[in-house]
Amino acid sequence: MCLNAKNVRNVTYLELFRGNRDFRHLFIANWVSNLGDWFSVIALFILSGEQSNNSPLAIAAVIIFRMLGMALVEPFTGLLADKFSRKKLMILSNILSLLILLVFVFFELLNSLLMVYIMAFAIMLSRAIYDPARYAYVPNITTREELLTANAVGSLGWSAALGFGASLGGFAIASYGVETSLIIDALTFIISIIILTTLPEGGPYQTKAEGKQKQKVLSGILEGWKIILTRPEIFRIILAKGMWSVGGGAQIFLLILIGAEAGFGTVATGIGVLYMARGWGSGIGPAVARWIFPERSKWPSVLPFMVMSSGLFYILLGLVSWNNLIIVLIFISHATSGANWVFSTTLIQERSSDEWRGRAAGADFMMMSLTSGLSALLAALILEYEIFDLRETIILTAGMQLIAGLMWLIFALPREKKWILNNQLESVSTNNSG
Repeated sequence: MCLNAKNVRNVTYLELFRGNRDFRHLFIANWVSNLGDWFSVIALFILSGEQSNNSPLAIAAVIIFRMLGMALVEPFTGLLADKFSRKKLMILSNILSLLILLVFVFFELLNSLLMVYIMAFAIMLSRAIYDPARYAYVPNITTREELLTANAVGSLGWSAALGFGASLGGFAIASYGVETSLIIDALTFIISIIILTTLPEGGPYQTKAEGKQKQKVLSGILEGWKIILTRPEIFRIILAKGMWSVGGGAQIFLLILIGAEAGFGTVATGIGVLYMARGWGSGIGPAVARWIFPERSKWPSVLPFMVMSSGLFYILLGLVSWNNLIIVLIFISHATSGANWVFSTTLIQERSSDEWRGRAAGADFMMMSLTSGLSALLAALILEYEIFDLRETIILTAGMQLIAGLMWLIFALPREKKWILNNQLESVSTNNSG
């Protein structure tokens, strides 16, 4: 594939929304369900704290079970996205999430830590169906000129949902309680399902022979992983995307403790404010990076610096007084990580063939989920057994990001540059011979 960005004009946000009705509907459906998700996530964090006397390990376990729920099934759900209607898989995921929420709310099951963790795990099991399907579906309804803009808009939408959802969820829980917050989430799934039904099938596109192989689940998963592992240009970018989660999974958890300690009002409000900063940073960062780095061939060179920058601002967070300044530091840190996410996602999508793009997504999400979960567990154990205090743990996790980014810069980037150069030379040779 030619990565010469001079041949690609990225459409504007307005052009994408005006000209692509299918993406517009997908964006709205995704945004609504993501908005509701954060009402539930903040609720689970609050419940785990209340039922454990604010044990760091108990609170982190919500994130760990969420990540575990995704990691266990991502290889399988990635295969589903390559074998079955991606539109129907997204609808199925939302239906399952809705049913899980309704069961826990109406049977009043969230009365123990165990049930809190079961709900966190179950919701993410259903979410694991949605993410690879959406990831693989976006290139089916966009052109190459639209793809980067679509991913940047998707990140901005996710971030806005996080920002609004976390802050509104925090205020809703503080004012009306956990049950109301969960019912709001359930309503967003209903709205999302209705909108998703308006989308075209979109993919995957298979030959008749491929369609007859759906029953070979294990061989399909192994085949997809073999392709990914033998395509260094894919696996390198998956690693680049996963670098952030080496410390980032812990930081998602640590934001809860910082929000409870920093003094922004109630615990729920404090968590909501910091998660709002994280969300808006994750959305605005890719929009700025897209403008600064328009050429695709330059993206791999900036990926490790984005991860290292993310770690650097968390080091500053661990050193400064906790006042309104930390909102700015969190915003900037997650702006750089958001840019890394969007650039990496676009490169993986472009370098993946449609028949195994879902499995590439599954590998991507599985690596992110496992690394994030282990990172959160490490930070929780450090705090639970008082090996380091909160500030020291923040600095430690940020240092891990700096090291991860530096290792990719040293070992992976030279190979990536060589691959891009060879790819461009092949493209020039092909054009000249034509």
